[in-house]
Amino acid sequence: MAIRIGIMGYGNIGRGVESALADNRDMELAVVFTRRNPVDVKINTPGVPVVSADEAEQWKDKVDVLVLAGGSATDLPEQTPAYAAMFNVIDTFDTHAHIPRHFDKVDEAAKAHGKAAMISVGWDPGLFSLARLFGHVILPDGKDYTFWGRGVSQGHSDAIRRVPGVRDGKQYTCPVESALEAVRNGENPVLTTRDMHTRECYVVAEEGADRGAIENAIKTMPNYFADYDTTIHFISEEELKKNHGGLAHGGFVFRSGRTGAHKENSHVMEYRLTLDSNPEFTTHVVLAYARALHRFVEEGKTGCFTVFDVPPAYLSPLSGEELRAHVL
Repeated sequence: MAIRIGIMGYGNIGRGVESALADNRDMELAVVFTRRNPVDVKINTPGVPVVSADEAEQWKDKVDVLVLAGGSATDLPEQTPAYAAMFNVIDTFDTHAHIPRHFDKVDEAAKAHGKAAMISVGWDPGLFSLARLFGHVILPDGKDYTFWGRGVSQGHSDAIRRVPGVRDGKQYTCPVESALEAVRNGENPVLTTRDMHTRECYVVAEEGADRGAIENAIKTMPNYFADYDTTIHFISEEELKKNHGGLAHGGFVFRSGRTGAHKENSHVMEYRLTLDSNPEFTTHVVLAYARALHRFVEEGKTGCFTVFDVPPAYLSPLSGEELRAHVL
């Protein structure tokens, strides 16, 4: 029987999940929940109902895994614990500094209601988290570095769109090339957050909005922009749509370390992603982990989990025998 997937929210991530389901034939879309008027939300899958988020509880026995497709700034900190009381849930929460607190809240809610949840699934946090873990355990005497971009950060773009006076906006994360090359060359540089990345924002302001206040609110935003050199470009809505409509992204994880009796041998591990579509790639990762979460549920597990808790074989629809024969 196919795994029944529900989607909460129909923005970039929600649409990405719907699209990714076509590549995961052991899953099917059961329902899309929205905070908008359901009549106004047109999805691409025939015959699947679009339902008000207020009616979600009526569907708790008709959905195996609910994908929470909201933003990390304000949606998921409230939504994930709330829906973990009704569904087995998975989210893409990506505010790294707040992951421990988010985990604890979701874990408490899920355990109290006999549900399983998984948070912070995607490529970072997610696949990059695993790359960092592998680096730590394989080269204990070393340093790790993570670079993002150049690309559109969905979480940071969502954060700037929530600033009062902002109608729309996109944020690009840009690695500092000199820092990237120093790491790749095995120089083991000591780098601050500001040394590694810059942030570039393209903002459409509401008519009459205080642009100085908008710029200050963005540049001083903790966990998002305060620790970076940030450039703000105020542009028209037409220019944003014309020149900044894509959602490409990517990045690098490095582990640079030494081995040998006298630490005479140096090694650099590099993991790289180059993505034409951040949400489409992210949601393919999410569905792989939704499959694993469903297996946890079948095993009777409850509480909150992360990518670190998942055996890699649980991500695949293939059997252990098939994986050993064709992938190992």
